[in-house]
Amino acid sequence: MATTAKNTRDNKETAPVRLRPRRPCPICKRPSQHKYHPFCSARCAEIDLGRWLGGKYAIPAVEPPDFENDPPEHEN
Repeated sequence: MATTAKNTRDNKETAPVRLRPRRPCPICKRPSQHKYHPFCSARCAEIDLGRWLGGKYAIPAVEPPDFENDPPEHEN
């Protein structure tokens, strides 16, 4: 009797292949859950969203000098 690809897959009980190592939740450091990846729960995901919306993850910018109000330079 020939074994089909479907039967072979059904007989194997293997864990899914992980392409990246599991990392802890960035908010509370508990193990992350697939449903809320990379967080462990909806609570931690909402805390992170609140931080984003509140601007806590903003990168401070250095404003370039304003040349409009400077006097013109004379060339020699």
